[in-house]
Amino acid sequence: MFLAGLEMDMDDFKEKQDKRIGLWYVYFLIPMGLGIWSSMSMLNYGFLTSVLLASMYASHTLIAYPIISRYGLSRQRTVSITIGGTAVTVVLALMVLAVIGGMYKGEDVGGLFWVLLVAKVVLLFGLIIFLMPRISRWFFRTYEDAVMQFIFVLAMVFLGGGLMELVGMEGILGAFLAGLVLNRFVPHVSPLMNRLEFVGNALFIPYFLIGVGMIIDVRCLFTEGEALKVAVVMTVVATFSKWLAAWITQKIYGMKKVEGSLIFGLSNAQAAATLAAVLIGHGIIMENGERLLNDDVLNGTVVMILFTCIISSVVTERAARKMVTQENLMEGSEGKEQERILIPVANPETIEGLVGMALMMRHPKQKESLVALSVINDNNTLETKELIGKRNLERTAMIAAAADASVKTVLRYDLNIAQGIIHTQKEYAVTDIVIGLHRKTNLMDSFFGTMTENLLKGTNRQIMIAKLLMPVNTLRRIVVAVPDKAEYEKGFLKWMTQLCRMGKQLGCRVHFFATEDTFEAFACPDRKTGGEYFYGVFFIGRVG
Repeated sequence: MFLAGLEMDMDDFKEKQDKRIGLWYVYFLIPMGLGIWSSMSMLNYGFLTSVLLASMYASHTLIAYPIISRYGLSRQRTVSITIGGTAVTVVLALMVLAVIGGMYKGEDVGGLFWVLLVAKVVLLFGLIIFLMPRISRWFFRTYEDAVMQFIFVLAMVFLGGGLMELVGMEGILGAFLAGLVLNRFVPHVSPLMNRLEFVGNALFIPYFLIGVGMIIDVRCLFTEGEALKVAVVMTVVATFSKWLAAWITQKIYGMKKVEGSLIFGLSNAQAAATLAAVLIGHGIIMENGERLLNDDVLNGTVVMILFTCIISSVVTERAARKMVTQENLMEGSEGKEQERILIPVANPETIEGLVGMALMMRHPKQKESLVALSVINDNNTLETKELIGKRNLERTAMIAAAADASVKTVLRYDLNIAQGIIHTQKEYAVTDIVIGLHRKTNLMDSFFGTMTENLLKGTNRQIMIAKLLMPVNTLRRIVVAVPDKAEYEKGFLKWMTQLCRMGKQLGCRVHFFATEDTFEAFACPDRKTGGEYFYGVFFIGRVG
């Protein structure tokens, strides 16, 4: 749940409110209705027991999310909608659990009970949503060490889960909220995100699934006919209700069949919230001495979890593979133009920032698009310069590798730095150059420096000059002043797209300020030319 919140496309999540709200109601009400009917008619359970069982069907856990992440579909519209629905159904299911549990614990489930329950949840939501972002922004601006940042993120996850447990809610909901809070501080393409995904998918998620498997008592399923009946009914009802909800959502909102399959695959798995409900219900003793949820329901729940997780994984895998194939066919020639970004490295302090900018600027479909360069003057024969250059290139490769990206390293001797960059740009067919801002050494020195000015004169490639005063993941907005008649320049649409791409990766707004004529030129561009990065990313102000 934390990884799901961390990788969610927040822009799409905010803009698709109509679809999201509809999905929430559909995915909660349909399983609740079918669950209550099946439990009372087929299993002969009481009303409260049936309601608790139905709430277990309504909730779901994103077990198949690592599959989505592996295929690069975590920012798809359907995924964002399903994740939002997951959070809401889990909250409502846990509310049902809290009410029923309170009734059997002798609590007065009246107005005061509901007021206190809602107040605790709202207060905790406020603490997580408003306090955590400020702490996170301060931490990421103060500490740049990779290990400390990783530990901080894990601490936020456990803190969110622990606080949610204090108010009687499931910890996974707190982890999800922590993921939403840290969403804009951990770029999707970054070393930190890569480390979190690796630890989650390789350690925490497998141990969670192992723990679920250890609960089941296989012998009861073969020795007691009632346990097998309960397991079959629970599995069929839970699976059918989720399929029906996905089908209805697909038809209502005009989604493709593969999108409906993806929603069903993601939302079918039962795990964390279901286990919490069945364990609490199994521990409640009614007045007649029987458990609210007996041993048959306990074992049937684990069987349901096993089968729904298998079905969810298989369906999600097939839907994701089909969706990726369709996207590649629809894109056609998009992204075929080779994009290669050159990163000249000289100052060790700016390497990480420049590599991060290049990773966020590049086209997501082109993985091998980075070239790192270290230039040594021909008249400098000191071996220390070569050693420093090799060390800088090794550091660049390590930073890129941590973000699961490959980089071509080049060490060359040339007449001067500018000529070395120009010659490398020609040899490797570089389309963009990312360099750091020149440091002024005296009053007579120019703002950009002699090297940058020679570079601007000697090449017609796009050059991005950056001076990073703070980590890029802590930026709240990017302000761009567009010169007059910039729309007539070659590459105008390209650099505008790259800035929007960077804003989308960082989860921050990009504000473009331009004259009236320029505004009209790129306020209504061909959407197919601009790509998906123009949608919901930036706001434009008029100047003059």
